[in-house]
Amino acid sequence: MTRHRVILGDKPVVVRQIETDDEAVACARIMSSSEPWITLGRDYDSSLATVRDPAREVYVATPEGDGEVVGFLILSMRGAFVGYIQSFGVREDWRGRGLGTAIIAFAESRIFAETPNAFICVSSFNERARALYQRQGYEVVGELRDYIVRGHSEWLLRKSIAPLADWTTSRGPLAFHSNRAP
Repeated sequence: MTRHRVILGDKPVVVRQIETDDEAVACARIMSSSEPWITLGRDYDSSLATVRDPAREVYVATPEGDGEVVGFLILSMRGAFVGYIQSFGVREDWRGRGLGTAIIAFAESRIFAETPNAFICVSSFNERARALYQRQGYEVVGELRDYIVRGHSEWLLRKSIAPLADWTTSRGPLAFHSNRAP
């Protein structure tokens, strides 16, 4: 199981794969009670369905020695946008401590082990999140106007460490002709 330990102030926090349905419920509560999901109209039931989606990798952040979920991460590692950070959130009382930055760093370590590009969408009204992603090296690559709700755009952001054609994983090169000399 993938685990990542970070120290936030004097508190060690572990980011790991979700293990129980109670953790899924906690993630859905965080998601459905905070922005951007409130404005986007994602209620508790749809949040829980997203967390339970078997096609996604779901991780939780918990203080070490405590099963309390204080943050979560949902990744898509299949499809056109392999390495897509579908959702992540931090419980309100844990915001401003660096946990969001730590969760993004964990996501990137997971993504960049398999593909050279990480993607995330951010709502046009969510300037704080967009600033966080841009500080972490993400660049806007496109705008999806009125994509989820009328009057708001979703900005597609990307962070890249190499072109796909130059990328090799532990399983070998991706399905592209390599530009590298033998």
